Amino acid sequence: MRAAGAMQGDGVSEGKRRLAAVMFTDMVGYTALGQRNEELSLALVNEHRAVIRPVLARHGGREVKTMGDGFMVEFESVLDAVRCAYDIQRAVREFNLSLAEARRIHLRVGIHLGDVVEDAGDVSGDAVNVASRIEPLAPDGGVCVSKQVYDQVSNKLDIGFSSIGARALKNVREPVEVYRMVMPWEVRADGGQALAAQAGGRGGAGGAGILDERRVAVLPFVSMSPDPGDAYFADGLTEEVISTVANVGGLSVISRTSVMGYKGSAKNLRDIGRELEAGSVVEGSVRKSGARIRVTAQLIRVEGDEHLWARTYDRQLDDVFEVQSDIAKQVAEALKVKIGARELERLEAKPTRNAEAYTAYLKGQHHLNRRVTPRELRTAQEFFEQAVALDPEFALGYVGLATCHHVIRWDWPELSASEDDSKALSYASRALELDPGLAEAHAIRGLLFLHQRRFREADSELCEAIKAKPSYATAHHWRSIVRGLQLEFTDALAEIEEAARLDPNSAIILYNVAAVRFVARDFAGSLEAARKLASLAPEYFQAHILLGVIYGRLGLRGESEASYRSAEELARFTYGQAGEAVSQMIAKRAKAYTAYFGSDRGTLAQLLPDLMAQAGKSPYMTAVEVAGFCFYLGRTDEGYAMLERVPQLDQWNSVYFLGTEVFDPLRDEPRFKEMTERVRRGADG
Repeated sequence: MRAAGAMQGDGVSEGKRRLAAVMFTDMVGYTALGQRNEELSLALVNEHRAVIRPVLARHGGREVKTMGDGFMVEFESVLDAVRCAYDIQRAVREFNLSLAEARRIHLRVGIHLGDVVEDAGDVSGDAVNVASRIEPLAPDGGVCVSKQVYDQVSNKLDIGFSSIGARALKNVREPVEVYRMVMPWEVRADGGQALAAQAGGRGGAGGAGILDERRVAVLPFVSMSPDPGDAYFADGLTEEVISTVANVGGLSVISRTSVMGYKGSAKNLRDIGRELEAGSVVEGSVRKSGARIRVTAQLIRVEGDEHLWARTYDRQLDDVFEVQSDIAKQVAEALKVKIGARELERLEAKPTRNAEAYTAYLKGQHHLNRRVTPRELRTAQEFFEQAVALDPEFALGYVGLATCHHVIRWDWPELSASEDDSKALSYASRALELDPGLAEAHAIRGLLFLHQRRFREADSELCEAIKAKPSYATAHHWRSIVRGLQLEFTDALAEIEEAARLDPNSAIILYNVAAVRFVARDFAGSLEAARKLASLAPEYFQAHILLGVIYGRLGLRGESEASYRSAEELARFTYGQAGEAVSQMIAKRAKAYTAYFGSDRGTLAQLLPDLMAQAGKSPYMTAVEVAGFCFYLGRTDEGYAMLERVPQLDQWNSVYFLGTEVFDPLRDEPRFKEMTERVRRGADG
């Protein structure tokens, strides 16, 4: 696409001359696609226009004209133009996530700031000419801007740029230095994260680069059992194969949460591999008939759809552990990963020799994973109790019991008994007595210590879990929380990023990625994670609350207000009659943060008495946040008094907020240092 008739440059004499930012967009490979499949190319043009036009409207872009597969757009503000370009590529990327490659949109964007002249609705001039020549320099999915644009926005946006040097452009007298926008989701060719802390760069699903074949996704095994009631066995086997393969330290294994989303999916393996950034995929089926099982499994390299290994196992149910172990060994051998002596010992260990106990355990896991009601959780608990009754030395059964007691204590406290916490810890400890190297037992005990604010013990247990099973996303996630609550945000960020790499489609992990990146001042990265979360789980109203805060910090007030409105509506829907109170609290939070980010001290001061009264009564307005507003308004004593309430309010998880900017002026004050040190120590003393 080229701007025919709109590149007259210096020959313009009619119309009104003004300074403007001009954007050109172009679909990559459109001409070749049109020659191969005209119908598809026309459909993609219409789809790409439907994606882009709402973004242009949000950022005040005036659509000058479309030229086949591209747009020419004018902006009064260069900041709006750059924000719009970023949002266009973000929107296109999200649009592409669930599509086959043939249906994906590939776009380049170029922007220049300069003189334009309008004539009969069209614009021409220097800015048009240069922008049209810069756009082809952008990579697929990328944005290039001129130095004039870079100079205006480099210190005003949380978006990184990298110079690609001075370029000679057609019909432009002097070379123009061009900068490439560094997208947060970019991956370098060597597999590392994209450039720059400045850009908050990181890998993400659908990113460019060569897939690592030692990054493995075990897809849900298909149930071929004649009895529909045995469907749980296929899911259980999938989870156990994931866990077994994850014992091989040289492999990076995608977690259950992310792969189970592909159960029953018609997507091809290449698309699934790309979405999960997995270079290798294990898939298979299982047929259970009484005490007999037939398991088929195959390993496929995503690039080239190459089959590396396949096998069928006809065994007794008692032999299922040998099947799981052999699959892990064969995957490692096919991918040329050496299994260490300790890893081999773990692979060959049988968690139980009682087939009935194992069956009960798998049923318990099935109900535990579906724990949307207390009844499901109690059913899971009953199956785990059966498992350990049948085999009192079945360590994983005790891990299941510890998890059930902990979840009922924290997710449904109104139904919890006072001894649930002590029972959970007792079961976790019993599991470790039976199997000292069991990663799952170390992890659940670490979580229990975390909730008791025994941070040093929690950290130690979670480190043991990660040491035993490096691909254990849950352990990385929980350790991130521990480190964050000790205000060690560098460690917290590293752990949550690793958790997200291993479990990229987990809603709760994505939420924490967005939160930790926000505290670490990576606002572009925080926004990326929160948007993905909202797309993955649109009913999760907490994601929209988080988006409201992030947009507010980035100065995008309209988007912030819209996110809060979505959160209010979803809260009403989620909680029914009780939802109105939650919705009202979210509205108060929105007003407070809008005033804070807008430097509106007067409004915030008016809101403060109500916020102080509400602090601690709702997770949507914590004592730490209200303390921050107090300090911002210069009401220091009230701020410290509010912080002193945090332990009494049992809002230990809210201390994350102590890392935010509002507390920066206090960091050298002795009183604040003493208070944060107490936070770091937790209950460890």
